[in-house]
Amino acid sequence: TTVRSETGNRVGFKGQRYETIRETVLSYDDEFADYWGFLEPRLEQAWRVLTDTGTLYLHLDYREAHYAKVLLDALFGRDCFLNEIIWAYDYGGKAKSRWPAKHDTILVYVKNPKTYFFNSDEVDREPYMAPGLVTPEKAERGKLPTDVWWHTIVSPTGNEKTGYPTQKPLGILRRVVQASSRQGDLVLDFFAGSGTTGAVAAELGRRFVLVDQNPEAIGVMRERFDKGGVSAEFLRL
Repeated sequence: TTVRSETGNRVGFKGQRYETIRETVLSYDDEFADYWGFLEPRLEQAWRVLTDTGTLYLHLDYREAHYAKVLLDALFGRDCFLNEIIWAYDYGGKAKSRWPAKHDTILVYVKNPKTYFFNSDEVDREPYMAPGLVTPEKAERGKLPTDVWWHTIVSPTGNEKTGYPTQKPLGILRRVVQASSRQGDLVLDFFAGSGTTGAVAAELGRRFVLVDQNPEAIGVMRERFDKGGVSAEFLRL
């Protein structure tokens, strides 16, 4: 059940503070105003349908993340900000006139800061960067990830590749779904693309709803789920 949260000193969703900050931020950059005009109604609906245990992960280009952070603080409420995750990778071209851009930003917000669900015990662990500094037992078990995630992009020649240009790695979505949902929970992706969120949710025993208007994305997802034996119903609205 979706429960609207009105906790404490929350001054976010459609309140005066939100409208003021929104107008201020959007006045700085016309291109971002167009981008936000596309994104904002979807984030409003994400906030609406989240339960009090729910979490939003917003994956953005680093050039938009700071704008979105300010607006999401106002939309969700600053007390609902949980993390800024840096997804770092080392692949592709390397600029020589500046530091090469090799990270994406994932902003994490919760519906209710008192009741949100987070289970680090379910998250796949990763190797220690200096295993010689910990006990052999700890080295064998691995460590919990921090808010900096070192994970390669989808290999252009790997089995995971679907051919969709913005495909995300299974490992990134596994971490998200493992930490912030239980078995049987519903996972929603407003920008489904190649369907990685659905593939991971199915593997981990979660229900899922994927949304995309691109016919190419629908075709990729249909083929991917058929090959993977994932049961999915496709609806065109």
